[in-house]
Amino acid sequence: MKTKNALIFWGGWDGHQPEKMASIFAEDLETNGFNVHSENSLLPLEDPSLLSGFDLIIPCWTMGTLTDTQGKNLQGAVLSGTGLAGTHGGMGDAFRGNLHYEWMVGGMFVGHPYCGEYTVRLTAECDPITNGMAQEFKYCSEQYYMLVDTGITVLAEALYTYENRRCVMPVVWKKTWGQGRVFYSALGHSPDEYYEYPHVREMHTRGFLWAARD
Repeated sequence: MKTKNALIFWGGWDGHQPEKMASIFAEDLETNGFNVHSENSLLPLEDPSLLSGFDLIIPCWTMGTLTDTQGKNLQGAVLSGTGLAGTHGGMGDAFRGNLHYEWMVGGMFVGHPYCGEYTVRLTAECDPITNGMAQEFKYCSEQYYMLVDTGITVLAEALYTYENRRCVMPVVWKKTWGQGRVFYSALGHSPDEYYEYPHVREMHTRGFLWAARD
């Protein structure tokens, strides 16, 4: 079986500890047989031929800006079959205002007016990414309020209550973009959460593996 290759590019806002998060992701991918290239810059996005050699790309870059060339190359790689996956602000709050990127991800961060404990509920019991997990579980962290593409496949959701308003907010989803697969989870604000909630870490790893080029 061909060994798969993954790119993790990390940086941007330091509050999400991108270096530590990238290290966790790399460890989990390497455990599953991936060759992982971790880069503390956006330079890999300058080279479309380099990107096409990766089976999976994981952004770990809160906020920041893509050049037109970088955005076009990333889009092109995913459209051609490279998987895209990520978590929390490292993917869902990356490159604010870049509509092409946000559409590819399937959603965009708006805010987290609530921080604390909330309940995450699975919506797809038979999906391989969430198979065997508890139907509901408590999670304590920032709760993301997001604008989402109605075409995503929601794997987990949570009730969001704010200013006396209640809505059901997607938390974990997957979708396709051209020939590529996309996985996103709003969970995972800090590295500590990956040790406090090992079932969430396992779910994220499954999502990464699902998104990788088949």
